[in-house]
Amino acid sequence: MSKLWGGRFEKESDPLFKAFNDSLRFDYRLIREDVEGSVAWAKAISRAGILSTDELAKLTAALVEVLKEAPSGEAGPPVDATDEDVHSFVESRLVAKVGQLGKKLHTGRSRNDQVATDLRLWTRAAIDERVKELKAAALSLVGLAERSGEVIIPGFTHLQRAQPVVLGHWALAYVEMLERDMARFSDARKRVNVCPLGSGALAGTAFNIDRAALAKDLGFDAPTRNSLDGVSDRDFVIETLAASALCATHLSRIAEDLIIYSTDEFGLVEMDDGVTSGSSLMPQKKNPDACELLRGKCGRIVGALTGMLVAVKGLPLAYNKDMQEDKEPLFDAMDNLSMCLRMLVRVIDGLVVKAERARVAAMGGYSNSTDLADYLVDKGVPFRDAHEMAGKIVRVAIEKKCMIEALPIAEMKKIAPQVEEDVVKRLTPEAVVGRRAVFGGTAPVRVKEAVVAARGRLS
Repeated sequence: MSKLWGGRFEKESDPLFKAFNDSLRFDYRLIREDVEGSVAWAKAISRAGILSTDELAKLTAALVEVLKEAPSGEAGPPVDATDEDVHSFVESRLVAKVGQLGKKLHTGRSRNDQVATDLRLWTRAAIDERVKELKAAALSLVGLAERSGEVIIPGFTHLQRAQPVVLGHWALAYVEMLERDMARFSDARKRVNVCPLGSGALAGTAFNIDRAALAKDLGFDAPTRNSLDGVSDRDFVIETLAASALCATHLSRIAEDLIIYSTDEFGLVEMDDGVTSGSSLMPQKKNPDACELLRGKCGRIVGALTGMLVAVKGLPLAYNKDMQEDKEPLFDAMDNLSMCLRMLVRVIDGLVVKAERARVAAMGGYSNSTDLADYLVDKGVPFRDAHEMAGKIVRVAIEKKCMIEALPIAEMKKIAPQVEEDVVKRLTPEAVVGRRAVFGGTAPVRVKEAVVAARGRLS
Protein backbone atom coordinates (compact mmCIF):
# COMPACT_ATOMS: atom_id res chain seq x y z
CA MET A 1 0.00 0.00 0.00
CA SER A 2 1.25 3.53 -0.76
CA LYS A 3 1.94 6.07 1.97
CA LEU A 4 -1.03 7.51 3.81
CA TRP A 5 0.12 10.96 2.77
CA GLY A 6 1.86 10.53 -0.62
CA GLY A 7 -0.45 12.41 -2.99
CA ARG A 8 1.23 15.80 -2.72
CA PHE A 9 4.77 14.41 -3.20
CA GLU A 10 6.61 13.53 -6.41
CA LYS A 11 9.81 12.02 -5.00
CA GLU A 12 10.27 9.00 -2.76
CA SER A 13 11.48 9.55 0.79
CA ASP A 14 15.22 9.57 1.30
CA PRO A 15 16.19 6.19 2.83
CA LEU A 16 17.94 7.93 5.71
CA PHE A 17 14.86 10.09 6.35
CA LYS A 18 12.66 7.00 6.25
CA ALA A 19 14.84 5.30 8.86
CA PHE A 20 14.83 8.51 10.92
CA ASN A 21 11.10 9.14 10.60
CA ASP A 22 9.45 5.72 10.68
CA SER A 23 8.20 4.53 14.04
CA LEU A 24 6.86 1.04 13.34
CA ARG A 25 9.75 -0.62 15.18
CA PHE A 26 8.48 0.78 18.49
CA ASP A 27 4.90 1.95 18.01
CA TYR A 28 3.91 -1.48 16.70
CA ARG A 29 3.48 -2.20 20.39
CA LEU A 30 0.20 -0.28 20.09
CA ILE A 31 -1.30 -2.66 17.53
CA ARG A 32 -3.99 -4.01 19.83
CA GLU A 33 -4.99 -0.50 20.86
CA ASP A 34 -4.91 0.69 17.25
CA VAL A 35 -7.27 -2.07 16.18
CA GLU A 36 -9.49 -1.46 19.21
CA GLY A 37 -9.67 2.25 18.38
CA SER A 38 -10.30 1.50 14.71
CA VAL A 39 -13.23 -0.79 15.53
CA ALA A 40 -14.72 1.96 17.70
CA TRP A 41 -14.14 4.54 14.94
CA ALA A 42 -15.86 2.28 12.42
CA LYS A 43 -18.91 2.19 14.71
CA ALA A 44 -18.76 5.98 15.10
CA ILE A 45 -18.73 6.71 11.36
CA SER A 46 -21.44 4.09 10.86
CA ARG A 47 -23.61 5.97 13.35
CA ALA A 48 -22.82 9.11 11.32
CA GLY A 49 -24.12 7.43 8.14
CA ILE A 50 -20.75 7.02 6.43
CA LEU A 51 -20.75 3.20 6.63
CA SER A 52 -23.65 0.85 6.11
CA THR A 53 -24.41 -1.87 8.61
CA ASP A 54 -22.94 -4.43 6.21
CA GLU A 55 -19.78 -2.36 5.69
CA LEU A 56 -19.36 -1.97 9.43
CA ALA A 57 -19.64 -5.73 9.94
CA LYS A 58 -17.07 -6.44 7.20
CA LEU A 59 -14.60 -3.86 8.52
CA THR A 60 -14.96 -5.05 12.10
CA ALA A 61 -14.43 -8.69 11.16
CA ALA A 62 -11.42 -7.79 9.01
CA LEU A 63 -9.84 -5.70 11.78
CA VAL A 64 -10.23 -8.61 14.21
CA GLU A 65 -8.50 -10.84 11.63
CA VAL A 66 -5.65 -8.35 11.21
CA LEU A 67 -5.00 -8.43 14.96
CA LYS A 68 -5.30 -12.20 15.14
CA GLU A 69 -2.86 -12.79 12.27
CA ALA A 70 -0.27 -10.18 13.27
CA PRO A 71 2.48 -10.84 15.83
CA SER A 72 1.71 -9.53 19.31
CA GLY A 73 2.72 -6.01 20.19
CA GLU A 74 5.42 -7.32 22.54
CA ALA A 75 6.84 -9.57 19.79
CA GLY A 76 7.35 -6.64 17.42
CA PRO A 77 6.42 -6.17 13.76
CA PRO A 78 7.05 -8.80 11.07
CA VAL A 79 10.60 -8.58 9.79
CA ASP A 80 9.40 -7.81 6.26
CA ALA A 81 7.07 -4.97 7.28
CA THR A 82 8.00 -1.67 5.60
CA ASP A 83 5.10 0.44 6.86
CA GLU A 84 5.80 3.86 8.34
CA ASP A 85 3.97 3.23 11.59
CA VAL A 86 1.47 0.95 13.30
CA HIS A 87 -1.45 2.88 11.82
CA SER A 88 -0.31 2.36 8.23
CA PHE A 89 0.53 -1.27 9.07
CA VAL A 90 -3.04 -1.95 10.22
CA GLU A 91 -4.58 -0.03 7.32
CA SER A 92 -2.49 -1.78 4.70
CA ARG A 93 -3.46 -5.20 6.07
CA LEU A 94 -7.10 -4.09 6.24
CA VAL A 95 -7.13 -2.92 2.60
CA ALA A 96 -5.50 -6.20 1.56
CA LYS A 97 -8.49 -8.00 3.10
CA VAL A 98 -11.47 -5.83 2.08
CA GLY A 99 -10.13 -3.66 -0.74
CA GLN A 100 -11.55 -0.18 -1.26
CA LEU A 101 -13.80 -0.51 1.77
CA GLY A 102 -10.71 -0.45 3.97
CA LYS A 103 -9.87 3.01 2.63
CA LYS A 104 -13.15 4.39 4.03
CA LEU A 105 -12.18 3.69 7.64
CA HIS A 106 -9.97 6.76 8.02
CA THR A 107 -12.81 9.14 7.05
CA GLY A 108 -12.77 12.09 9.44
CA ARG A 109 -9.86 10.70 11.43
CA SER A 110 -6.23 11.82 11.64
CA ARG A 111 -3.21 9.94 12.82
CA ASN A 112 -2.89 12.76 15.34
CA ASP A 113 -6.06 11.88 17.25
CA GLN A 114 -5.56 8.20 16.45
CA VAL A 115 -2.15 7.89 18.09
CA ALA A 116 -3.20 10.00 21.08
CA THR A 117 -6.09 7.62 21.63
CA ASP A 118 -3.96 4.49 21.16
CA LEU A 119 -1.41 5.74 23.67
CA ARG A 120 -4.06 6.59 26.24
CA LEU A 121 -5.55 3.11 25.90
CA TRP A 122 -2.10 1.55 26.37
CA THR A 123 -1.20 3.82 29.31
CA ARG A 124 -4.47 3.11 31.06
CA ALA A 125 -3.87 -0.64 30.90
CA ALA A 126 -0.23 -0.22 31.97
CA ILE A 127 -1.24 1.84 35.00
CA ASP A 128 -3.72 -0.84 36.02
CA GLU A 129 -0.93 -3.44 35.88
CA ARG A 130 1.48 -1.26 37.87
CA VAL A 131 -1.12 -0.77 40.59
CA LYS A 132 -1.55 -4.55 40.85
CA GLU A 133 2.23 -5.00 41.07
CA LEU A 134 2.51 -2.23 43.66
CA LYS A 135 -0.12 -3.93 45.75
CA ALA A 136 1.78 -7.24 45.57
CA ALA A 137 5.02 -5.50 46.58
CA ALA A 138 3.32 -3.72 49.48
CA LEU A 139 1.77 -6.98 50.69
CA SER A 140 5.19 -8.60 50.58
CA LEU A 141 6.51 -5.89 52.90
CA VAL A 142 3.47 -6.33 55.14
CA GLY A 143 4.34 -10.02 55.31
CA LEU A 144 7.88 -9.14 56.38
CA ALA A 145 6.49 -6.84 59.06
CA GLU A 146 4.16 -9.59 60.25
CA ARG A 147 6.85 -12.22 60.66
CA SER A 148 9.54 -9.83 61.98
CA GLY A 149 7.45 -7.29 63.85
CA GLU A 150 9.33 -7.65 67.13
CA VAL A 151 12.86 -7.98 65.73
CA ILE A 152 14.76 -4.93 66.97
CA ILE A 153 17.12 -3.21 64.57
CA PRO A 154 19.02 0.06 64.70
CA GLY A 155 17.17 3.06 63.31
CA PHE A 156 19.36 5.58 61.51
CA THR A 157 19.56 9.29 60.88
CA HIS A 158 22.49 10.62 58.85
CA LEU A 159 23.34 6.90 58.42
CA GLN A 160 24.39 6.83 62.08
CA ARG A 161 22.63 4.77 64.71
CA ALA A 162 19.92 6.93 66.23
CA GLN A 163 17.21 4.98 68.11
CA PRO A 164 16.14 1.35 68.05
CA VAL A 165 13.08 0.43 65.99
CA VAL A 166 11.46 -2.86 65.14
CA LEU A 167 11.99 -4.29 61.67
CA GLY A 168 8.25 -4.35 61.07
CA HIS A 169 8.16 -0.60 61.53
CA TRP A 170 10.88 -0.22 58.89
CA ALA A 171 8.98 -2.43 56.44
CA LEU A 172 5.72 -0.57 57.01
CA ALA A 173 7.43 2.76 56.30
CA TYR A 174 7.96 1.55 52.74
CA VAL A 175 4.40 0.24 52.58
CA GLU A 176 3.28 3.82 53.19
CA MET A 177 5.42 5.01 50.27
CA LEU A 178 4.13 2.33 47.91
CA GLU A 179 0.53 3.07 48.89
CA ARG A 180 1.10 6.71 47.96
CA ASP A 181 2.52 5.51 44.65
CA MET A 182 -0.64 3.49 44.06
CA ALA A 183 -2.71 6.58 44.79
CA ARG A 184 -0.63 8.69 42.40
CA PHE A 185 -1.03 6.18 39.58
CA SER A 186 -4.75 5.89 40.24
CA ASP A 187 -5.10 9.66 40.24
CA ALA A 188 -3.09 9.99 37.03
CA ARG A 189 -5.37 7.41 35.43
CA LYS A 190 -8.30 9.82 35.76
CA ARG A 191 -6.56 12.26 33.43
CA VAL A 192 -5.44 9.47 31.10
CA ASN A 193 -8.99 8.23 30.71
CA VAL A 194 -10.39 10.81 28.27
CA CYS A 195 -10.82 10.21 24.54
CA PRO A 196 -9.14 12.44 21.89
CA LEU A 197 -10.66 10.52 18.96
CA GLY A 198 -12.79 12.86 16.88
CA SER A 199 -10.37 15.76 17.34
CA GLY A 200 -9.06 15.19 13.81
CA ALA A 201 -5.67 16.64 13.00
CA LEU A 202 -6.26 19.64 15.27
CA ALA A 203 -9.60 21.34 14.51
CA GLY A 204 -12.11 18.55 15.09
CA THR A 205 -13.76 16.35 12.48
CA ALA A 206 -16.22 17.72 9.91
CA PHE A 207 -18.43 14.64 10.16
CA ASN A 208 -21.31 14.17 12.60
CA ILE A 209 -19.48 11.99 15.09
CA ASP A 210 -21.06 11.30 18.47
CA ARG A 211 -17.86 11.68 20.48
CA ALA A 212 -19.52 10.87 23.79
CA ALA A 213 -20.73 7.51 22.45
CA LEU A 214 -17.30 6.91 20.89
CA ALA A 215 -15.57 7.58 24.23
CA LYS A 216 -17.97 5.22 25.98
CA ASP A 217 -17.30 2.46 23.41
CA LEU A 218 -13.60 2.62 24.32
CA GLY A 219 -14.17 2.71 28.08
CA PHE A 220 -13.18 6.36 28.48
CA ASP A 221 -14.93 8.60 30.98
CA ALA A 222 -15.51 11.38 28.44
CA PRO A 223 -14.22 12.89 25.21
CA THR A 224 -11.52 15.57 25.40
CA ARG A 225 -13.03 19.05 25.50
CA ASN A 226 -10.71 20.85 23.07
CA SER A 227 -9.45 19.44 19.78
CA LEU A 228 -6.17 21.39 19.82
CA ASP A 229 -5.38 20.09 23.29
CA GLY A 230 -6.73 16.64 22.46
CA VAL A 231 -4.10 15.92 19.82
CA SER A 232 -1.18 17.71 21.49
CA ASP A 233 -1.62 16.84 25.16
CA ARG A 234 1.12 14.62 26.51
CA ASP A 235 0.60 15.61 30.14
CA PHE A 236 -0.78 12.15 30.73
CA VAL A 237 2.52 10.61 29.60
CA ILE A 238 4.53 13.00 31.76
CA GLU A 239 2.30 12.44 34.78
CA THR A 240 2.55 8.67 34.39
CA LEU A 241 6.32 8.96 34.09
CA ALA A 242 6.39 11.21 37.16
CA ALA A 243 4.50 8.62 39.18
CA SER A 244 6.86 5.97 37.82
CA ALA A 245 9.95 8.00 38.70
CA LEU A 246 8.81 8.62 42.27
CA CYS A 247 7.89 4.97 42.69
CA ALA A 248 11.32 3.96 41.34
CA THR A 249 12.90 6.37 43.82
CA HIS A 250 11.13 4.59 46.67
CA LEU A 251 12.32 1.22 45.36
CA SER A 252 15.84 2.60 45.16
CA ARG A 253 15.66 3.65 48.82
CA ILE A 254 14.51 0.17 49.86
CA ALA A 255 17.31 -1.34 47.81
CA GLU A 256 19.91 0.98 49.36
CA ASP A 257 18.81 0.06 52.88
CA LEU A 258 19.00 -3.65 52.11
CA ILE A 259 22.38 -3.32 50.38
CA ILE A 260 23.77 -1.63 53.49
CA TYR A 261 22.05 -3.97 55.93
CA SER A 262 23.42 -7.03 54.12
CA THR A 263 27.08 -6.00 54.31
CA ASP A 264 29.38 -7.82 56.72
CA GLU A 265 29.85 -4.51 58.53
CA PHE A 266 26.12 -4.30 59.32
CA GLY A 267 25.09 -7.94 59.04
CA LEU A 268 21.41 -7.33 59.79
CA VAL A 269 19.98 -9.36 56.90
CA GLU A 270 21.06 -11.86 54.27
CA MET A 271 19.59 -12.02 50.80
CA ASP A 272 18.47 -15.24 49.19
CA ASP A 273 20.92 -16.93 46.82
CA GLY A 274 18.35 -16.62 44.05
CA VAL A 275 18.61 -12.82 43.92
CA THR A 276 22.36 -12.48 44.41
CA SER A 277 25.44 -13.30 42.34
CA GLY A 278 29.05 -14.26 42.88
CA SER A 279 32.35 -13.00 41.58
CA SER A 280 34.27 -14.42 38.66
CA LEU A 281 37.46 -13.92 40.65
CA MET A 282 36.63 -13.87 44.38
CA PRO A 283 35.04 -17.15 45.52
CA GLN A 284 33.65 -15.74 48.77
CA LYS A 285 31.54 -12.96 47.26
CA LYS A 286 27.76 -12.75 47.47
CA ASN A 287 26.72 -9.60 45.70
CA PRO A 288 23.30 -7.92 46.14
CA ASP A 289 22.80 -7.54 42.38
CA ALA A 290 19.00 -7.49 42.43
CA CYS A 291 18.98 -4.55 44.82
CA GLU A 292 21.76 -2.78 42.94
CA LEU A 293 19.71 -3.04 39.76
CA LEU A 294 16.63 -1.75 41.61
CA ARG A 295 18.74 1.22 42.59
CA GLY A 296 20.30 1.62 39.15
CA LYS A 297 17.10 1.47 37.14
CA CYS A 298 15.73 4.40 39.12
CA GLY A 299 18.07 6.69 37.15
CA ARG A 300 16.82 5.25 33.89
CA ILE A 301 13.18 5.95 34.80
CA VAL A 302 13.93 9.44 36.12
CA GLY A 303 15.77 10.04 32.84
CA ALA A 304 12.66 9.08 30.88
CA LEU A 305 10.66 11.69 32.79
CA THR A 306 13.31 14.37 32.27
CA GLY A 307 13.59 13.59 28.57
CA MET A 308 9.84 13.84 28.07
CA LEU A 309 9.60 17.15 29.90
CA VAL A 310 12.35 18.59 27.72
CA ALA A 311 10.74 17.19 24.55
CA VAL A 312 7.48 19.08 25.08
CA LYS A 313 8.64 22.22 26.87
CA GLY A 314 8.79 24.45 23.77
CA LEU A 315 6.22 22.89 21.44
CA PRO A 316 3.69 25.19 19.79
CA LEU A 317 0.11 24.01 19.31
CA ALA A 318 -0.89 21.60 18.04
CA TYR A 319 0.73 18.31 17.00
CA ASN A 320 4.47 18.21 16.20
CA LYS A 321 6.56 15.20 15.23
CA ASP A 322 8.60 15.73 18.40
CA MET A 323 5.70 13.97 20.11
CA GLN A 324 6.77 10.73 18.48
CA GLU A 325 9.42 10.72 21.20
CA ASP A 326 6.76 10.01 23.83
CA LYS A 327 6.47 6.26 23.32
CA GLU A 328 9.93 4.80 23.79
CA PRO A 329 10.59 6.42 27.19
CA LEU A 330 7.09 5.54 28.40
CA PHE A 331 7.33 1.93 27.25
CA ASP A 332 10.83 1.55 28.67
CA ALA A 333 9.98 3.15 32.01
CA MET A 334 6.87 1.06 32.51
CA ASP A 335 8.64 -2.15 31.48
CA ASN A 336 11.48 -1.54 33.90
CA LEU A 337 9.23 -0.44 36.74
CA SER A 338 7.19 -3.61 36.28
CA MET A 339 10.34 -5.71 36.49
CA CYS A 340 11.52 -3.81 39.57
CA LEU A 341 8.24 -4.24 41.43
CA ARG A 342 8.12 -7.97 40.71
CA MET A 343 11.78 -8.33 41.67
CA LEU A 344 11.21 -6.57 45.00
CA VAL A 345 8.67 -9.22 45.99
CA ARG A 346 11.26 -11.92 45.34
CA VAL A 347 13.90 -10.05 47.38
CA ILE A 348 11.63 -9.39 50.37
CA ASP A 349 10.08 -12.86 50.46
CA GLY A 350 13.52 -14.48 50.53
CA LEU A 351 15.10 -12.14 53.08
CA VAL A 352 16.74 -13.76 56.12
CA VAL A 353 16.79 -11.53 59.20
CA LYS A 354 19.66 -11.94 61.70
CA ALA A 355 17.63 -11.05 64.76
CA GLU A 356 20.24 -11.39 67.51
CA ARG A 357 22.92 -9.47 65.65
CA ALA A 358 20.34 -6.80 64.83
CA ARG A 359 19.43 -6.48 68.51
CA VAL A 360 23.06 -6.02 69.50
CA ALA A 361 23.56 -3.48 66.72
CA ALA A 362 20.46 -1.60 67.83
CA MET A 363 22.07 -0.84 71.16
CA GLY A 364 25.34 0.34 69.66
CA GLY A 365 26.15 4.01 69.30
CA TYR A 366 24.43 4.80 72.62
CA SER A 367 21.08 4.75 70.85
CA ASN A 368 19.26 4.47 74.18
CA SER A 369 20.56 7.82 75.43
CA THR A 370 17.30 9.57 74.48
CA ASP A 371 15.54 7.17 76.84
CA LEU A 372 17.98 8.10 79.57
CA ALA A 373 16.97 11.73 79.08
CA ASP A 374 13.28 10.72 79.07
CA TYR A 375 13.89 8.75 82.29
CA LEU A 376 15.28 11.88 83.94
CA VAL A 377 12.27 13.88 82.71
CA ASP A 378 10.04 11.34 84.45
CA LYS A 379 12.06 12.05 87.59
CA GLY A 380 11.19 15.74 87.33
CA VAL A 381 14.21 17.09 85.46
CA PRO A 382 13.43 19.68 82.71
CA PHE A 383 14.13 18.14 79.30
CA ARG A 384 16.95 20.52 78.34
CA ASP A 385 18.76 19.76 81.58
CA ALA A 386 18.03 16.06 81.18
CA HIS A 387 19.44 16.17 77.64
CA GLU A 388 22.67 17.74 78.88
CA MET A 389 23.00 15.25 81.76
CA ALA A 390 22.43 12.30 79.43
CA GLY A 391 25.08 13.67 77.02
CA LYS A 392 27.61 13.92 79.82
CA ILE A 393 26.85 10.36 80.93
CA VAL A 394 27.36 9.19 77.34
CA ARG A 395 30.74 10.93 77.28
CA VAL A 396 31.78 9.06 80.44
CA ALA A 397 30.62 5.76 78.92
CA ILE A 398 32.63 6.51 75.77
CA GLU A 399 35.72 7.18 77.88
CA LYS A 400 35.21 3.92 79.76
CA LYS A 401 34.38 2.06 76.53
CA CYS A 402 31.16 0.62 77.84
CA MET A 403 27.40 0.89 77.31
CA ILE A 404 25.43 3.45 79.34
CA GLU A 405 23.64 0.75 81.31
CA ALA A 406 26.99 -0.83 82.18
CA LEU A 407 28.10 2.26 84.08
CA PRO A 408 27.85 1.98 87.87
CA ILE A 409 24.79 3.79 89.23
CA ALA A 410 27.08 5.82 91.49
CA GLU A 411 28.97 7.04 88.43
CA MET A 412 25.74 8.22 86.82
CA LYS A 413 24.58 9.89 90.04
CA LYS A 414 27.64 12.16 89.97
CA ILE A 415 26.10 13.79 86.88
CA ALA A 416 22.40 13.08 87.45
CA PRO A 417 21.52 12.56 91.14
CA GLN A 418 18.00 11.52 90.17
CA VAL A 419 19.21 8.21 88.66
CA GLU A 420 18.07 5.08 90.52
CA GLU A 421 18.56 1.33 90.06
CA ASP A 422 15.45 1.15 87.87
CA VAL A 423 17.25 3.01 85.08
CA VAL A 424 18.79 -0.23 83.77
CA LYS A 425 15.38 -1.72 82.91
CA ARG A 426 14.43 1.48 81.12
CA LEU A 427 17.46 1.24 78.83
CA THR A 428 16.95 -2.28 77.42
CA PRO A 429 16.12 -2.36 73.69
CA GLU A 430 12.73 -3.93 74.41
CA ALA A 431 11.85 -1.14 76.84
CA VAL A 432 13.09 1.52 74.44
CA VAL A 433 10.91 0.39 71.52
CA GLY A 434 8.01 -0.56 73.78
CA ARG A 435 7.66 2.98 75.09
CA ARG A 436 7.16 4.37 71.54
CA ALA A 437 3.49 3.38 71.67
CA VAL A 438 1.96 6.51 70.19
CA PHE A 439 -0.05 6.07 67.00
CA GLY A 440 2.48 5.57 64.22
CA GLY A 441 5.23 4.63 66.66
CA THR A 442 7.59 1.65 66.64
CA ALA A 443 6.22 -0.18 69.70
CA PRO A 444 5.47 -3.81 68.71
CA VAL A 445 1.85 -3.43 69.81
CA ARG A 446 1.45 -0.51 67.41
CA VAL A 447 3.25 -2.34 64.61
CA LYS A 448 0.89 -5.28 64.96
CA GLU A 449 -2.06 -2.92 64.69
CA ALA A 450 -0.47 -1.25 61.67
CA VAL A 451 0.02 -4.62 59.95
CA VAL A 452 -3.66 -5.44 60.36
CA ALA A 453 -4.65 -2.00 59.09
CA ALA A 454 -2.31 -2.23 56.07
CA ARG A 455 -3.66 -5.65 55.11
CA GLY A 456 -7.16 -4.22 55.35
CA ARG A 457 -6.35 -1.30 53.06
CA LEU A 458 -4.54 -3.48 50.52
CA SER A 459 -7.21 -6.17 50.42
